[in-house]
Amino acid sequence: MNHRKIFTWSITVALAGFLFGFDTVVISGADLSLQKLWPRGEVFHGFVVMASALWGTVVGALLGGIPTDKLGRKKTLFWIGVFYFVSAVGSALAADPFTFAFFRFLGGLGVGASTIAAPAYISEIAPANDRGKLVALYQFNIVFGILVAFLSNYLLSGLGENAWRWMVGVEAVPALVYTVMVLGVPRSPRWLLVKKHDRDAAAKTLRLIDPGMNVEAEMDRILSDQVDVVKGETIFTPKYRFALTLAFLVAFFNQFSGINAFLYYAPRIFEIAGLEKSSALLSSVGIGVINLIFTLIGLSLIDRFGRRQLMYIGSVGYVISLSLVALAFMLNIKGMAVPVFLFLFIASHAVGQGAVIWVFISEIFPNHLRAAGQAFGSSVHWILAAVIPSLVPVLFKSIGAAPVFGIFAFMMVLQLIFVWRMMPETKGISLEALEVQMTGRKA
Repeated sequence: MNHRKIFTWSITVALAGFLFGFDTVVISGADLSLQKLWPRGEVFHGFVVMASALWGTVVGALLGGIPTDKLGRKKTLFWIGVFYFVSAVGSALAADPFTFAFFRFLGGLGVGASTIAAPAYISEIAPANDRGKLVALYQFNIVFGILVAFLSNYLLSGLGENAWRWMVGVEAVPALVYTVMVLGVPRSPRWLLVKKHDRDAAAKTLRLIDPGMNVEAEMDRILSDQVDVVKGETIFTPKYRFALTLAFLVAFFNQFSGINAFLYYAPRIFEIAGLEKSSALLSSVGIGVINLIFTLIGLSLIDRFGRRQLMYIGSVGYVISLSLVALAFMLNIKGMAVPVFLFLFIASHAVGQGAVIWVFISEIFPNHLRAAGQAFGSSVHWILAAVIPSLVPVLFKSIGAAPVFGIFAFMMVLQLIFVWRMMPETKGISLEALEVQMTGRKA
């Protein structure tokens, strides 16, 4: 097994996650400046200016399975890089909120599609025993991008009234680097076999993955799950109902933790908690550091402890931390209490849902429906990721921060029940064997 090449390809593709994380969070530093520049009310600011990228992400997630299957994982990842680059440059130069929203929307398309193409590609080239940590490199890059975005916002915040343009525009540099790098990865052997029926090209990639592999036997094994495939079947076919339910619930609970709402409005939340603007931005950098450290911990444990055990740990941490945040706001506790509780929240997310979601969804659907299943899970995730942060400014103003975080805490109690009662373990099992497990089909 050529572990070095597999790791290199995986980390290259996972850089799409870096751009995802950077693009998602960089807007937090521009939040209040944009509201001051284009003062059209809380609803307009939340839904149009702040959430425009998220609406693009929803569309990208809904439709991203199409190019991922038709063009292939590699070509889709290349065009994702192009979208990120154009979005960064266009957003930085925007002269009005609608132009800004349009270019942010384009970046969102890249984010949504990347949550399908990148995990699917990595899961299809990774050996079963290392699949968890290799796919989780995507999540690591997301949080690394988040940290760099928070740090970049802090460093660029002193550039005057147009600092926000530099904040959103600097993403063009890593976007260009990623777009060039992704040209060097091979095409997915499973995609070549199942979608293109190209045994020669698939064999070439498989030999790169493992020069000592019995390539013909491996290709026959990969195609073994195609024997019972019914022409025209979809992820909504009854035998895939369990996998579909799992993908829905993992994505649903991921967003009802409040993670994206918090990342989008971290500086604002810290200011509500009594921190000054500069301290709020610096605390946001702290969130990025905690996220990165605990994502590394999750990445190191996911193939040892398994996906389910990490979800247990994360769920308990969610319930404790979110309850403490709600209580702090309820009792009007100022100072560093809220940031400390939110650091615990981020640590819980990074070890649990953050490390697991993209790995788990990429594993539970069969080869011929992986992109469609990934698109479904990503769509649920991103529809909620668009709706929930869009409502945050209105909810904070109407009912206050304490009830909002209380709702998130209650939803994490429900997630804990889901993990206990429904979630299967997938570590160390081949993708083809997992299909047998998910569908109940006898091998």
